Amino acid sequence: MDRLLSRASALVGLGPACTPSITIADAESRKKVQVMKDGAQETLLVFTDKDPVKGEVVLKMDAGKRVEHIGVKVEFIGQIEMFYGNMHEFIAMVRDLDAPGELTSTKSYAFDFENVDKQYDSYNGINVKLRYFLRVTVTRQYSPNIVHELDLWVKNVNQAPPPEMNSSIKMEVGIEDCLHIEFEYNRSKYHLKDVVIGKIYFLLVRLKIKHMEIEIRKRESTGSGSDLYNESETITKFEIMDGAPVRAESVPVRLFLSGFDLTPTYRNVNNKFSVKYYLNLVLVDEEDRRYFKQQEITLWRKEL
Repeated sequence: MDRLLSRASALVGLGPACTPSITIADAESRKKVQVMKDGAQETLLVFTDKDPVKGEVVLKMDAGKRVEHIGVKVEFIGQIEMFYGNMHEFIAMVRDLDAPGELTSTKSYAFDFENVDKQYDSYNGINVKLRYFLRVTVTRQYSPNIVHELDLWVKNVNQAPPPEMNSSIKMEVGIEDCLHIEFEYNRSKYHLKDVVIGKIYFLLVRLKIKHMEIEIRKRESTGSGSDLYNESETITKFEIMDGAPVRAESVPVRLFLSGFDLTPTYRNVNNKFSVKYYLNLVLVDEEDRRYFKQQEITLWRKEL
């Protein structure tokens, strides 16, 4: 509400005489990421779980102006936003920067959020967003507060799964007396720049198959119980076979994950949402009927 009032005041020429800004101390050396926000690309600094967040808040004053306030503070906030309106803060840390008084000239304040547990990755989804941001507030008694926010992007590196927990996937599927295939993928867990290697074996083919394709599908689940809502999207699909297969034919699969916009698999993040990925094998016959088999895979981040 404070931000809306401030923007409205500025549009009619009644904007505050104070303009806040936030700079991060090690911004030049940090990795950066391009993120869509309000329909436009925005460049954000990347942080990991244990990185300190420190920098400087500057309150730039217009010449000859003054602003009375009852305190200046900066907050570090972790927030999950559901696109149907609900918001949930899972981190809220505050640093008081100035006591009540009057601003007559530009002032700067150092801040340091050293031990902040950023256990969840930032995420921009279909129906949910997980964001971390800094918010500086100049609190005023009789006028709208002056507020400025700076978004940060958090990526956490995961440990590699133990070999015994990353076995190959092998399944047989089919339609009785019509189609019997066996597919095998080399692993069940992949890092984001990995390569999926597999084979498709045709054990029985009595359908006139026109082509075969493989898809990476992402399923985002929000809420729980009766309020659970699933939203799926196809990240990519490509044809791995064109023409009718014959019995005993083997079709190789090689899928490079690094070229796609993927996140790690997220399971029940703060009891609010999950993100899962699937390999979907699709066969299309000459009458354009589609036969498919879906297999979940786990994705993890090996490096930033």
